[in-house]
Amino acid sequence: MKRLTLIFISAFAAASLAAQETYENANIATGDLNGTARYVGMGGAMDALGADISTIGTNPAGIGLFRHSAVNVSFGFVSQQGGHSFADGNKTNASFDQAGFVYSRRTGRSSFLNFAFNYHKSRNFDYILSAADALNGASQNKLSYMKGAEGVFSIYDNGGSYVADDNSFNQVDYLYYNALLSDENGDFYFNDADGYVFNRANSGYIGEYDFNISGNINDRVYLGLTFGISDVNYKAYSEYTETLVGGAGGTGVGSVTLADERRIDGTGFNVKAGVIFRPVEASPFRIGLSVATPTWYDLSTSNYTVLYNNSSVGMYDSGEIGESYDFKLYTPWKFGVSLGTTFGNYLAVGAGYEYADYGSLDSRVNTGGGYDWYYDEYYESTSGDRVMNSHTERTLKGVSTFRIGAELKPDSKWAIRLGYNYVSPMYDEGGFKDGTLDSPGSYYSSSTDYTNWKATNRITCGVGYNVSNFSFDLAYQYTVQSGDFSPFTNYYASAEDGPEYDNICNAVKVDNKRHQLLLTLGYHF
Repeated sequence: MKRLTLIFISAFAAASLAAQETYENANIATGDLNGTARYVGMGGAMDALGADISTIGTNPAGIGLFRHSAVNVSFGFVSQQGGHSFADGNKTNASFDQAGFVYSRRTGRSSFLNFAFNYHKSRNFDYILSAADALNGASQNKLSYMKGAEGVFSIYDNGGSYVADDNSFNQVDYLYYNALLSDENGDFYFNDADGYVFNRANSGYIGEYDFNISGNINDRVYLGLTFGISDVNYKAYSEYTETLVGGAGGTGVGSVTLADERRIDGTGFNVKAGVIFRPVEASPFRIGLSVATPTWYDLSTSNYTVLYNNSSVGMYDSGEIGESYDFKLYTPWKFGVSLGTTFGNYLAVGAGYEYADYGSLDSRVNTGGGYDWYYDEYYESTSGDRVMNSHTERTLKGVSTFRIGAELKPDSKWAIRLGYNYVSPMYDEGGFKDGTLDSPGSYYSSSTDYTNWKATNRITCGVGYNVSNFSFDLAYQYTVQSGDFSPFTNYYASAEDGPEYDNICNAVKVDNKRHQLLLTLGYHF
């Protein structure tokens, strides 16, 4: 068996191409509603109203409405409702969410040229996912077994050693075939399970660093351009435990646990442009238009995965594997339209719509590179992972985001804010993690679970207080999202094998309910 392990490790190390899997990509590509407390308190519906530094990343023209220079810093807490602590994951975490400044310079009687920089946490990964359910005649190890039995990947007998030669053979399959599915005679078999327990603790963030130039023409047309750099820091640790059954009576034979740790790090860049205009000179009513390029990510990922066999079957009581690789991910274009107006000095109302087609996520493999002597720089060539991108197109959909918000000022010092944010579902109801794809994204996968998340609803509110040149803003955000969790993909056996080889599990409803409390301190001059 020592030779078997070495052959499998060599097979993984020899693969130079790498890409990522659809569900992992979707997790990186999406964002949260976050920024200053004023922006969050109004549900993000400020793209046409402008004059808030958080519009630097949604409609850059909003920075053109500043008439004074300003600095802001925001921080607070995020708490998960109904969750429980697992591993290093906690239900409540402190968060540093935003810091930036705007430098405003008058260029004419009614015209300004503004420069701005802003950091904000565009994605907070802190979340604990827990699920459990019964399994009737199904198991994760059975899925690996059936993939081999049906020839999804090929295994050849070579003097007692077996070698996989297909990209759909992943790290989970490797662990099961080494530790659980084989015996001392070289025969393979599987065990059903009667239930499972799953826990995962996600942590980390995506930080967005935006640089902006903007201005206005005669206080009628506002233009803005933002260059953004994204910094990805993602970590997840999960444990999946099955209670196995075997024999004619289906008696318990112990359990098996798959513990998986994964990290994703890297950077990306994007460009955002926007315009706001007042169609009627005498009216404060404004229309905003915006567009954002894809974020072109250059990422690295690594995992360390251990299988603990606490059962009376199989060859070994544990097995482990770890891999790391680089890949690229290009997110979709985003398009936005927004409306906003004010009523005197006491009421501001805004609304916005944004669209992004996440089915067009482009997972790319690194195919090589070299050194350019003329420019004295290294370059890397890539190509789209055609198989995985086709799966992404079938699994993910176009997403519409609607925002509406209002700010009421009962006097010059106080402000009261309300907002609502709706994000349509990204995942197709019939979507699933397809572990049979002949793709590097499948080959390097170290987990089989997936969640089809549904629509997101965000309710926000806040208050603000201004004294002299200082501002103090507080916002509260409640986010509700539900989804269907599956520990592994359903497998339906051929008519020749019969239904006893089916491997079907029920989807379990899970929730992501979060409370955010956000404080922004500001100073304008």
